[in-house]
Amino acid sequence: MTYPISYQLYSSRNFPPLFAQFPELKAFGYDAIEPWLPAYEADAKAFRTALDDAGLKCHCFHMPLKGLVEEPQRFIDIALTMGATIMIPPYVAPEKRGTTANYWKNLGAQLAEGAEQAEEHGLKVAWHNHDFEFLALADGSRPIDHIFAGGGDTVGFEIDCGWITRAGADPAAELKRFADRIIAIQMKDMAPKGTTTEDGWAATGDGIIDWEKFVPLFRETKAEHIVTEHDNPADWRRFARRSIEHIKALGL
Repeated sequence: MTYPISYQLYSSRNFPPLFAQFPELKAFGYDAIEPWLPAYEADAKAFRTALDDAGLKCHCFHMPLKGLVEEPQRFIDIALTMGATIMIPPYVAPEKRGTTANYWKNLGAQLAEGAEQAEEHGLKVAWHNHDFEFLALADGSRPIDHIFAGGGDTVGFEIDCGWITRAGADPAAELKRFADRIIAIQMKDMAPKGTTTEDGWAATGDGIIDWEKFVPLFRETKAEHIVTEHDNPADWRRFARRSIEHIKALGL
């Protein structure tokens, strides 16, 4: 089984114009773009047109948690316009993060409420992790577990293996733990510890993560597609090309 492969457009935010990259990404072998806000905010229809013109799709997109809570219909309409099927809040700013289990359970409940509304339109909602969800709270529990406990069965998971690695957790264990919830896999790679260039990230296959070991675990999840991302590449083309070449070499 092979997966559709998406390129997280956040990786290219420092290299405008973004639409001009779409034909190149298609030529590299990408099937889709995973955009982040504000890339699509000004004109979702124009974004969809640029995708169509390049022969690309949008399987999912990142959006603010606040948008899901306060403006769910606006973002549902954006999803339908872009042809996306998964809406993904990916972040809570440090100053807004709670320190109790109840805070994170409530966040999960907010995701579930958004998922309920999205489901009426044939859409799904998933959470995307960084490192903070895998760092223990004062009571020893983890935010990620509380998020999904509060979210119930309706909230999916776009697992970011790179951030899990940076948190000191084990992506293999998390792939197994959340196999029934994972609907997208982000193959972000991490450079060796102590690396300061490119904020310590690497193209997929150039870092410390043993992706070959994870392939069988990927196939045990409900993942619908795979995503590449690099938070600060010096050369977006090199990152994009190298990553998809490695992913395809793994048979994914």
